[in-house]
Amino acid sequence: MAHSRLKFAVVGLGMASKPHLAALLQLSDIIEVAGAYSPSADRRGTISRQWNLPQFASLNEIVQADIDAAIIITPPNARIEIVRALASAGHAILMEKPIERDLKRAVELVEICETAKVPLGIVLQHRFRAGAKAMAAKVHSGEVGEIFSVRVALPWWREQSYYDQPGRGTYEKDGGGVLITQAIHVLDLMLSMTGQVSEVVALTGTTKRHRMEAENFATAGLRFENGALGSVFATTASFPGRAEKLEVDCEHASMRLVAGELTVQWRDGRVETTGELTGTGGSSDPMDFPCDWHRELIQDFSASLKAGTPPLVTGRMALDVHRLIHAIQTAAETEKVSRIEIVT
Repeated sequence: MAHSRLKFAVVGLGMASKPHLAALLQLSDIIEVAGAYSPSADRRGTISRQWNLPQFASLNEIVQADIDAAIIITPPNARIEIVRALASAGHAILMEKPIERDLKRAVELVEICETAKVPLGIVLQHRFRAGAKAMAAKVHSGEVGEIFSVRVALPWWREQSYYDQPGRGTYEKDGGGVLITQAIHVLDLMLSMTGQVSEVVALTGTTKRHRMEAENFATAGLRFENGALGSVFATTASFPGRAEKLEVDCEHASMRLVAGELTVQWRDGRVETTGELTGTGGSSDPMDFPCDWHRELIQDFSASLKAGTPPLVTGRMALDVHRLIHAIQTAAETEKVSRIEIVT
């Protein structure tokens, strides 16, 4: 890279842009924000004033700009043509999750970047929490031994007003509900340690708590390729919302990650704690979390560009969690149901 600081453009200035902009401000010694863009001129102006940022007036202006990368924070249904244009210009891309609304289009988007030979990173920032990093290190080093079972629980809460926003919780705009919008983070983190899932049984649906098209409740049983078993429970209809949990039972210890705090209970009686409990957006305020994890993720992506190496979470890697979500949705739609006769 020729610049002393990398030049980034920001594309998409909705609710999800806040932690990105805060993180970029903290990384101003290594990253220059060349400009921010939204199709809405009013939103561009508001964000520009709030964050003291230059503006891009059009996507074409970004395509032609002297930048090193673009951070895409648009809704998933507004991405493929943006990615196609930026990739054709040779710009590296860091993009919010999910990659796209469904597995087929997610694969297409990843292949656009691979064909253009431009780096693609995905914002799955839960991998960057201190507790999550410590958990992954213990698994990958072999310190905790073989994984036997895994449990994921995401008892989150969203007010109806959240789903009253145009397109929110729909298949056309978001690609689904709690699985692809909220649970994707903890499912990605799980897969980064367990490896692939080989079998899924599932139930999904929409409880009476919300008026929405897609699911606000999902549960699944998993069988992993390595023989481990697992369970998933995710909802946005559990008032007032509690921190997500990832529990992993291993040969030498059991590990419990609650929000960002990891507790390891060793078979020999030792107990270790790493990280801290923080907001993760599980209650009525979806943005109730610090920007630290975004900062570390963007920093990792920047370092990868300078070194010419892949970031921690590439587009190709992020397809794994899309495959799992697709499998859960498919299993819920197609598996036979055992009816129970009601005896009075």
